[in-house]
Amino acid sequence: MKKNIFKIVISSIVLMLFTQGNLSACTGICLVAKDGGVVYGRTMEWGTFDLKSRVAIVPRGFQFVGSTPDGLNGIPYKTKYGFVGLDMIGTNFIADGLNEKGLAVGMFYFSGEVEYAKYEKKNAKNCLTSMDISGYILSQFSSVKEVREKLNTLTIVPVFEKAIGTTTDTHWMITDKNGDSIVVEVVSGKFKIFDAPLKVITNKPSYDWHMTNMRNYINLSQNGFPAKTLNGLKIKPTGHGTSLLGMPGDNTPPSRFVRAVVWTQLARELDNPKEAVYETFRILDNFQLPIGGDAAEGSVGDTNKTHDLMRSSTIWTTAWNLTDLTLNYHTQHNRRVRQLNMKKIDFGNMGKKIVHLPLDKEKKQDIENITPQL
Repeated sequence: MKKNIFKIVISSIVLMLFTQGNLSACTGICLVAKDGGVVYGRTMEWGTFDLKSRVAIVPRGFQFVGSTPDGLNGIPYKTKYGFVGLDMIGTNFIADGLNEKGLAVGMFYFSGEVEYAKYEKKNAKNCLTSMDISGYILSQFSSVKEVREKLNTLTIVPVFEKAIGTTTDTHWMITDKNGDSIVVEVVSGKFKIFDAPLKVITNKPSYDWHMTNMRNYINLSQNGFPAKTLNGLKIKPTGHGTSLLGMPGDNTPPSRFVRAVVWTQLARELDNPKEAVYETFRILDNFQLPIGGDAAEGSVGDTNKTHDLMRSSTIWTTAWNLTDLTLNYHTQHNRRVRQLNMKKIDFGNMGKKIVHLPLDKEKKQDIENITPQL
Protein backbone atom coordinates (compact mmCIF):
# COMPACT_ATOMS: atom_id res chain seq x y z
CA MET A 1 0.00 0.00 0.00
CA LYS A 2 2.83 2.38 0.95
CA LYS A 3 4.59 1.59 -2.33
CA ASN A 4 1.42 2.41 -4.29
CA ILE A 5 1.01 5.73 -2.47
CA PHE A 6 4.66 6.54 -3.15
CA LYS A 7 4.22 5.79 -6.86
CA ILE A 8 1.11 7.98 -7.03
CA VAL A 9 2.90 10.90 -5.35
CA ILE A 10 5.92 10.63 -7.62
CA SER A 11 3.72 10.32 -10.72
CA SER A 12 1.76 13.40 -9.67
CA ILE A 13 4.92 15.44 -9.21
CA VAL A 14 6.29 14.40 -12.60
CA LEU A 15 2.98 15.17 -14.30
CA MET A 16 2.83 18.56 -12.60
CA LEU A 17 6.35 19.40 -13.76
CA PHE A 18 5.59 18.33 -17.31
CA THR A 19 2.29 20.13 -17.64
CA GLN A 20 3.19 23.33 -15.83
CA GLY A 21 6.89 23.71 -16.52
CA ASN A 22 7.21 24.85 -20.11
CA LEU A 23 10.81 23.97 -20.84
CA SER A 24 12.78 26.47 -22.92
CA ALA A 25 15.33 25.57 -25.56
CA CYS A 26 15.63 27.93 -28.59
CA THR A 27 19.04 29.49 -29.22
CA GLY A 28 19.84 32.53 -31.41
CA ILE A 29 23.15 34.02 -32.58
CA CYS A 30 24.47 36.66 -34.97
CA LEU A 31 27.83 36.71 -36.78
CA VAL A 32 29.52 39.65 -38.53
CA ALA A 33 32.03 38.96 -41.30
CA LYS A 34 35.23 40.93 -41.96
CA ASP A 35 33.58 42.73 -44.88
CA GLY A 36 30.69 43.83 -42.63
CA GLY A 37 28.26 41.16 -43.80
CA VAL A 38 25.75 40.07 -41.17
CA VAL A 39 24.07 36.70 -40.57
CA TYR A 40 21.48 35.99 -37.88
CA GLY A 41 20.43 32.41 -37.13
CA ARG A 42 18.53 30.35 -34.60
CA THR A 43 17.20 26.94 -33.68
CA MET A 44 13.47 26.40 -33.13
CA GLU A 45 12.65 23.83 -30.47
CA TRP A 46 9.21 22.59 -29.51
CA GLY A 47 9.15 19.15 -27.96
CA THR A 48 5.50 18.10 -28.03
CA PHE A 49 4.03 18.56 -31.50
CA ASP A 50 5.09 19.82 -34.89
CA LEU A 51 4.53 23.59 -35.18
CA LYS A 52 3.87 22.99 -38.89
CA SER A 53 5.90 26.04 -39.83
CA ARG A 54 5.79 27.32 -43.40
CA VAL A 55 7.81 29.86 -45.32
CA ALA A 56 5.54 32.91 -45.51
CA ILE A 57 6.23 35.57 -48.17
CA VAL A 58 4.36 38.73 -47.17
CA PRO A 59 3.82 41.48 -49.76
CA ARG A 60 3.86 45.21 -49.22
CA GLY A 61 0.38 46.51 -48.46
CA PHE A 62 -0.92 43.35 -46.78
CA GLN A 63 -3.50 44.18 -44.10
CA PHE A 64 -2.93 42.79 -40.62
CA VAL A 65 -5.05 43.18 -37.47
CA GLY A 66 -3.59 42.68 -34.02
CA SER A 67 -4.99 40.21 -31.50
CA THR A 68 -6.45 40.98 -28.06
CA PRO A 69 -8.31 38.85 -25.50
CA ASP A 70 -11.48 39.80 -27.43
CA GLY A 71 -10.16 38.49 -30.76
CA LEU A 72 -8.97 40.28 -33.90
CA ASN A 73 -9.77 43.81 -32.80
CA GLY A 74 -6.28 45.13 -32.09
CA ILE A 75 -4.19 47.60 -34.03
CA PRO A 76 -4.81 47.48 -37.80
CA TYR A 77 -1.70 47.96 -39.95
CA LYS A 78 -0.46 47.45 -43.49
CA THR A 79 2.97 46.15 -44.33
CA LYS A 80 5.29 49.00 -45.22
CA TYR A 81 8.08 46.56 -46.07
CA GLY A 82 7.70 43.12 -47.60
CA PHE A 83 9.25 40.27 -45.65
CA VAL A 84 9.85 36.54 -45.50
CA GLY A 85 9.14 34.67 -42.29
CA LEU A 86 8.64 31.24 -40.81
CA ASP A 87 5.16 30.98 -39.32
CA MET A 88 3.57 28.65 -36.76
CA ILE A 89 0.49 26.49 -36.15
CA GLY A 90 -1.20 27.35 -39.44
CA THR A 91 -1.51 31.07 -38.63
CA ASN A 92 0.11 34.32 -39.73
CA PHE A 93 2.09 34.46 -36.48
CA ILE A 94 5.76 34.84 -37.41
CA ALA A 95 8.48 33.19 -35.31
CA ASP A 96 11.47 34.29 -37.36
CA GLY A 97 11.94 36.57 -40.33
CA LEU A 98 13.79 39.12 -42.45
CA ASN A 99 12.40 42.11 -44.30
CA GLU A 100 13.52 43.65 -47.58
CA LYS A 101 15.49 46.37 -45.72
CA GLY A 102 17.72 43.83 -43.97
CA LEU A 103 16.03 43.83 -40.54
CA ALA A 104 15.73 40.43 -38.87
CA VAL A 105 13.55 39.42 -35.90
CA GLY A 106 13.55 36.22 -33.87
CA MET A 107 10.88 35.38 -31.29
CA PHE A 108 12.02 33.23 -28.34
CA TYR A 109 10.03 31.55 -25.59
CA PHE A 110 10.12 33.39 -22.25
CA SER A 111 7.73 31.38 -20.11
CA GLY A 112 6.48 33.04 -16.94
CA GLU A 113 8.74 36.08 -17.28
CA VAL A 114 6.47 38.53 -19.16
CA GLU A 115 4.62 41.35 -17.37
CA TYR A 116 1.82 42.22 -19.81
CA ALA A 117 -0.13 45.45 -19.82
CA LYS A 118 -3.67 45.29 -18.48
CA TYR A 119 -6.09 44.95 -21.37
CA GLU A 120 -8.63 47.74 -21.67
CA LYS A 121 -11.17 47.36 -24.43
CA LYS A 122 -11.27 51.10 -25.09
CA ASN A 123 -7.56 50.90 -25.98
CA ALA A 124 -7.91 47.83 -28.22
CA LYS A 125 -6.92 49.66 -31.41
CA ASN A 126 -3.44 50.22 -29.98
CA CYS A 127 -2.94 46.62 -28.74
CA LEU A 128 -1.06 43.59 -29.99
CA THR A 129 -0.29 40.21 -28.51
CA SER A 130 3.22 38.79 -28.31
CA MET A 131 2.59 36.53 -31.31
CA ASP A 132 1.93 39.63 -33.45
CA ILE A 133 5.13 41.45 -32.61
CA SER A 134 7.61 39.80 -35.00
CA GLY A 135 5.39 40.43 -38.01
CA TYR A 136 4.66 43.97 -36.88
CA ILE A 137 8.35 44.86 -36.51
CA LEU A 138 9.27 43.27 -39.84
CA SER A 139 6.48 45.07 -41.66
CA GLN A 140 6.96 48.53 -40.13
CA PHE A 141 10.64 49.15 -39.39
CA SER A 142 13.82 49.24 -41.47
CA SER A 143 16.47 49.36 -38.74
CA VAL A 144 17.14 48.71 -35.07
CA LYS A 145 17.28 52.49 -34.61
CA GLU A 146 13.63 52.78 -35.72
CA VAL A 147 12.61 49.95 -33.40
CA ARG A 148 14.22 51.74 -30.47
CA GLU A 149 12.38 54.97 -31.28
CA LYS A 150 8.90 53.66 -32.02
CA LEU A 151 8.23 50.28 -30.40
CA ASN A 152 6.93 51.65 -27.11
CA THR A 153 3.99 53.32 -28.82
CA LEU A 154 2.34 49.88 -28.70
CA THR A 155 0.56 48.08 -25.87
CA ILE A 156 1.17 44.35 -25.58
CA VAL A 157 -1.56 42.32 -23.87
CA PRO A 158 -1.90 38.62 -22.90
CA VAL A 159 -3.87 36.35 -25.23
CA PHE A 160 -4.56 32.69 -24.47
CA GLU A 161 -3.33 30.44 -27.29
CA LYS A 162 -5.36 27.21 -27.53
CA ALA A 163 -2.67 25.34 -29.46
CA ILE A 164 -0.23 25.47 -26.56
CA GLY A 165 -2.70 25.86 -23.71
CA THR A 166 -1.38 29.11 -22.25
CA THR A 167 -0.48 32.70 -23.07
CA THR A 168 2.49 33.07 -25.38
CA ASP A 169 5.27 34.53 -23.24
CA THR A 170 8.09 35.64 -25.52
CA HIS A 171 11.00 37.99 -26.00
CA TRP A 172 12.85 38.96 -29.17
CA MET A 173 16.29 39.50 -30.66
CA ILE A 174 16.31 42.12 -33.41
CA THR A 175 19.28 42.68 -35.74
CA ASP A 176 19.82 44.86 -38.80
CA LYS A 177 22.16 44.74 -41.77
CA ASN A 178 24.58 47.11 -40.00
CA GLY A 179 25.11 44.53 -37.25
CA ASP A 180 23.21 46.45 -34.56
CA SER A 181 21.46 43.98 -32.21
CA ILE A 182 19.01 44.41 -29.35
CA VAL A 183 16.93 42.15 -27.13
CA VAL A 184 13.38 43.28 -26.31
CA GLU A 185 11.37 42.11 -23.28
CA VAL A 186 8.07 43.19 -21.74
CA VAL A 187 8.42 44.57 -18.21
CA SER A 188 5.51 46.21 -16.32
CA GLY A 189 3.52 46.37 -19.54
CA LYS A 190 6.22 48.24 -21.46
CA PHE A 191 8.93 47.13 -23.84
CA LYS A 192 12.38 47.11 -22.27
CA ILE A 193 15.21 47.29 -24.78
CA PHE A 194 18.65 45.87 -24.02
CA ASP A 195 21.76 46.40 -26.11
CA ALA A 196 23.00 42.98 -27.27
CA PRO A 197 26.72 43.40 -28.01
CA LEU A 198 27.34 39.64 -27.74
CA LYS A 199 24.52 39.00 -30.26
CA VAL A 200 23.24 35.89 -28.46
CA ILE A 201 19.85 34.99 -26.98
CA THR A 202 18.26 31.95 -25.35
CA ASN A 203 15.32 31.96 -22.94
CA LYS A 204 14.70 32.86 -19.31
CA PRO A 205 15.80 34.45 -17.00
CA SER A 206 15.88 38.04 -18.25
CA TYR A 207 18.56 39.16 -20.67
CA ASP A 208 20.39 41.30 -18.12
CA TRP A 209 20.66 38.24 -15.83
CA HIS A 210 22.39 36.29 -18.62
CA MET A 211 24.83 39.15 -19.18
CA THR A 212 25.68 39.22 -15.47
CA ASN A 213 26.08 35.43 -15.44
CA MET A 214 28.78 35.68 -18.11
CA ARG A 215 31.05 37.10 -15.40
CA ASN A 216 31.23 33.55 -14.00
CA TYR A 217 32.96 32.31 -17.17
CA ILE A 218 35.67 34.89 -17.88
CA ASN A 219 38.24 32.10 -17.49
CA LEU A 220 37.17 30.49 -20.79
CA SER A 221 39.60 31.29 -23.61
CA GLN A 222 41.25 30.05 -26.80
CA ASN A 223 44.43 29.05 -24.99
CA GLY A 224 44.80 25.64 -23.41
CA PHE A 225 46.43 25.09 -20.03
CA PRO A 226 50.12 24.15 -20.11
CA ALA A 227 51.63 21.21 -18.27
CA LYS A 228 52.49 21.73 -14.60
CA THR A 229 55.23 20.26 -12.43
CA LEU A 230 54.15 19.22 -8.93
CA ASN A 231 56.83 17.89 -6.54
CA GLY A 232 58.99 17.02 -9.50
CA LEU A 233 56.18 15.24 -11.35
CA LYS A 234 55.20 16.75 -14.72
CA ILE A 235 51.45 16.57 -15.21
CA LYS A 236 50.23 17.07 -18.76
CA PRO A 237 46.68 17.70 -20.00
CA THR A 238 44.86 14.55 -21.15
CA GLY A 239 44.09 16.18 -24.49
CA HIS A 240 43.09 19.35 -26.27
CA GLY A 241 40.23 21.51 -25.02
CA THR A 242 41.49 22.54 -21.60
CA SER A 243 40.78 26.19 -22.43
CA LEU A 244 37.06 25.43 -22.18
CA LEU A 245 37.14 23.40 -18.97
CA GLY A 246 34.20 24.51 -16.88
CA MET A 247 31.95 25.49 -19.77
CA PRO A 248 28.44 24.25 -18.87
CA GLY A 249 27.17 21.42 -21.04
CA ASP A 250 23.51 21.03 -20.09
CA ASN A 251 20.51 22.30 -22.08
CA THR A 252 19.23 24.95 -19.67
CA PRO A 253 18.93 28.49 -21.14
CA PRO A 254 21.78 29.91 -18.99
CA SER A 255 24.15 27.13 -20.06
CA ARG A 256 23.21 27.42 -23.73
CA PHE A 257 23.70 31.19 -23.55
CA VAL A 258 27.25 30.72 -22.26
CA ARG A 259 28.09 28.13 -24.91
CA ALA A 260 26.63 30.27 -27.69
CA VAL A 261 28.69 33.26 -26.56
CA VAL A 262 31.88 31.18 -26.37
CA TRP A 263 31.42 29.53 -29.75
CA THR A 264 30.52 32.76 -31.54
CA GLN A 265 33.44 34.59 -29.97
CA LEU A 266 35.84 31.78 -30.92
CA ALA A 267 34.47 31.42 -34.44
CA ARG A 268 36.96 31.42 -37.30
CA GLU A 269 37.53 34.63 -39.26
CA LEU A 270 34.79 35.03 -41.84
CA ASP A 271 35.55 36.86 -45.08
CA ASN A 272 31.95 37.45 -46.11
CA PRO A 273 28.34 36.66 -45.13
CA LYS A 274 28.27 33.49 -47.22
CA GLU A 275 31.04 32.10 -45.03
CA ALA A 276 29.11 33.34 -42.00
CA VAL A 277 26.15 31.21 -43.10
CA TYR A 278 28.39 28.13 -43.00
CA GLU A 279 29.66 29.07 -39.56
CA THR A 280 26.17 29.82 -38.25
CA PHE A 281 25.01 26.31 -39.08
CA ARG A 282 28.20 24.79 -37.63
CA ILE A 283 27.61 26.56 -34.32
CA LEU A 284 23.86 26.02 -34.13
CA ASP A 285 24.16 22.33 -34.96
CA ASN A 286 25.66 21.98 -31.47
CA PHE A 287 22.22 22.87 -30.10
CA GLN A 288 20.15 20.21 -31.90
CA LEU A 289 18.00 18.52 -29.25
CA PRO A 290 16.30 15.10 -29.24
CA ILE A 291 12.68 14.27 -28.47
CA GLY A 292 12.23 13.88 -24.74
CA GLY A 293 10.61 15.21 -21.59
CA ASP A 294 13.49 17.51 -20.67
CA ALA A 295 14.59 18.40 -24.18
CA ALA A 296 12.56 21.43 -25.25
CA GLU A 297 9.65 23.69 -24.47
CA GLY A 298 6.10 22.49 -24.76
CA SER A 299 3.53 20.97 -22.42
CA VAL A 300 5.10 17.55 -22.77
CA GLY A 301 2.65 15.90 -20.38
CA ASP A 302 -0.36 16.62 -22.60
CA THR A 303 -1.38 13.22 -23.97
CA ASN A 304 -3.76 14.83 -26.45
CA LYS A 305 -0.79 16.06 -28.49
CA THR A 306 1.01 13.96 -31.07
CA HIS A 307 4.61 14.00 -32.19
CA ASP A 308 3.37 13.78 -35.78
CA LEU A 309 6.48 12.02 -37.11
CA MET A 310 8.75 14.34 -35.15
CA ARG A 311 12.36 13.19 -35.24
CA SER A 312 13.77 15.95 -33.08
CA SER A 313 12.76 18.67 -30.66
CA THR A 314 14.72 21.02 -32.92
CA ILE A 315 12.13 21.48 -35.65
CA TRP A 316 14.13 23.82 -37.88
CA THR A 317 17.33 25.87 -37.97
CA THR A 318 17.71 29.14 -39.88
CA ALA A 319 20.59 31.31 -41.07
CA TRP A 320 19.33 34.64 -42.43
CA ASN A 321 21.87 36.51 -44.57
CA LEU A 322 20.94 40.14 -43.86
CA THR A 323 23.45 41.46 -46.38
CA ASP A 324 22.48 39.33 -49.38
CA LEU A 325 18.84 38.94 -48.27
CA THR A 326 18.62 35.16 -48.29
CA LEU A 327 16.86 32.64 -46.08
CA ASN A 328 18.88 29.47 -45.50
CA TYR A 329 17.50 26.62 -43.40
CA HIS A 330 17.38 22.92 -42.67
CA THR A 331 14.79 20.90 -40.75
CA GLN A 332 14.34 17.93 -38.45
CA HIS A 333 13.48 15.81 -41.49
CA ASN A 334 16.06 16.99 -44.03
CA ARG A 335 19.51 18.33 -43.19
CA ARG A 336 20.05 19.64 -46.70
CA VAL A 337 20.26 23.45 -46.62
CA ARG A 338 17.64 25.16 -48.74
CA GLN A 339 17.76 28.81 -49.79
CA LEU A 340 15.26 31.51 -50.75
CA ASN A 341 16.64 34.65 -52.44
CA MET A 342 14.54 37.64 -51.41
CA LYS A 343 16.15 39.86 -54.04
CA LYS A 344 14.29 37.82 -56.66
CA ILE A 345 10.91 38.73 -55.11
CA ASP A 346 9.04 41.90 -56.11
CA PHE A 347 7.18 42.50 -52.84
CA GLY A 348 5.25 45.40 -54.34
CA ASN A 349 3.97 43.45 -57.32
CA MET A 350 3.03 40.01 -55.95
CA GLY A 351 -0.61 40.73 -55.14
CA LYS A 352 -2.19 41.18 -51.71
CA LYS A 353 -2.00 37.62 -50.41
CA ILE A 354 0.64 35.87 -48.35
CA VAL A 355 2.39 33.14 -50.31
CA HIS A 356 3.12 30.00 -48.28
CA LEU A 357 5.74 27.39 -49.08
CA PRO A 358 6.29 24.10 -47.19
CA LEU A 359 9.59 23.76 -45.34
CA ASP A 360 9.83 20.15 -46.55
CA LYS A 361 8.37 18.88 -49.81
CA GLU A 362 8.84 15.43 -48.32
CA LYS A 363 9.56 14.57 -44.69
CA LYS A 364 12.67 12.55 -45.42
CA GLN A 365 16.40 13.10 -45.72
CA ASP A 366 17.73 14.10 -49.14
CA ILE A 367 20.51 11.54 -49.65
CA GLU A 368 22.86 11.60 -52.61
CA ASN A 369 23.79 8.11 -53.78
CA ILE A 370 27.47 8.14 -54.76
CA THR A 371 27.88 4.36 -55.17
CA PRO A 372 30.03 3.88 -58.31
CA GLN A 373 29.11 1.47 -61.07
CA LEU A 374 31.99 -1.04 -60.77
